[in-house]
Amino acid sequence: MENFQALLKDYVKLLVRVGLNVQQGQKVVVSAPVECAAIARLAVREAYEAGAHDVYMRWIDDEVTRIRYDLAPDAAFDEFPEWQKLMLDSLSKEAAAFLSFSAADPELLLGVEPDKIMRQQAVTRKALADFQKRSMNNEVQWTVASIPTLKWAKKVFPNEADAKAAVDKLWNAIFAASRVDGNDPAENWAKHKENLGKRAKKLNDYQFKALKLKNAAGTDLELAMPENHKWMCAGERSRGGAEFLANIPTEEIFTAPHKDGANGRVVSTLPLVYNGNLIEDFVVEFKDGVVVNVSARTNEELLKKLIANVENANRLGEIALVPYNSPISQSKVLFYNTLYDENASCHLAFGKAYPSCLVDGENKSKEELEAAGLNDSLEHTDWMIGSADMSIVGICKDGTEIDVFVDGDFAF
Repeated sequence: MENFQALLKDYVKLLVRVGLNVQQGQKVVVSAPVECAAIARLAVREAYEAGAHDVYMRWIDDEVTRIRYDLAPDAAFDEFPEWQKLMLDSLSKEAAAFLSFSAADPELLLGVEPDKIMRQQAVTRKALADFQKRSMNNEVQWTVASIPTLKWAKKVFPNEADAKAAVDKLWNAIFAASRVDGNDPAENWAKHKENLGKRAKKLNDYQFKALKLKNAAGTDLELAMPENHKWMCAGERSRGGAEFLANIPTEEIFTAPHKDGANGRVVSTLPLVYNGNLIEDFVVEFKDGVVVNVSARTNEELLKKLIANVENANRLGEIALVPYNSPISQSKVLFYNTLYDENASCHLAFGKAYPSCLVDGENKSKEELEAAGLNDSLEHTDWMIGSADMSIVGICKDGTEIDVFVDGDFAF
């Protein structure tokens, strides 16, 4: 790939210095696939050069994960290692910064009994609840990005006979989606954040009491909105005052709908990759905020367990607006990775709402957030609903209707 080393250097620098924004003397945690060790080491070096006090590695091995699901005794899936919980709790309490590379094989757990997957997820969520809370409250800086792995690249580009060609194409797609184009990525992101911020301000000024979403695929949904909800976008700030980018890439402007206010029917428009399985072509129906019916062409049982097995996962915690003409959507690449696919499409999320989506929400108690209408759950799973003909209408407090999306794009 032409200029690959230069683009890779720019990409790693973007992740560490703009995305994570490592501060002088800060501890850093990097999570990465073992397959991508060489790239992870570049991130570690960049973090030290940015002033990190120390950098800790968390290695992820898809093959080992699959072997465990195939061969470990059943009781193992009701346990989570205490040392991992202690490590993440300890470092997050010290306001460490967390860089995570999301690059799993989309079909890693194909054929594994869904109950086993859900039990493991349940104990993991419970063990890491405090760490998740600190992350979602922006008590720490965190960035999720990605690096190509072979199986992921072959899933995205199945017609490439040569493995290297598939990986190269995925690198090109990642660089493009991340605004790493040979120019100054930091400047590219400054302009992008400014544009997103202008739209977020407009949405916040309206303070809609409800949103109505419709498209030809069959989505017909009304979402009540909490009072003092806040639309968020790229450029969050930690409790310590450091600005960071939670996701690279990101095209979304998002907030939390009222937990009791979803009514209607929603049709997915892209697959959901959930724990190494693809859930495809699914329909979800809501009444008074609660899921009352679901169906799916593939992995329907897994989808039902996702919603039923975790408290309040049957309610919504997020509505995110992404124009159909976003760069990722226009690339026509289906990534089979939520980090990218959610930025090609408007999406919803089952489960927990971000406290930051309410004015002063980071400083409110769990009870105060719930009273305001924000959903609380150990689950947070995004799923894509956007389309070229998506219509979104905002309902103002006086009943006035404002076009927010027309034909899949912002009306303002």
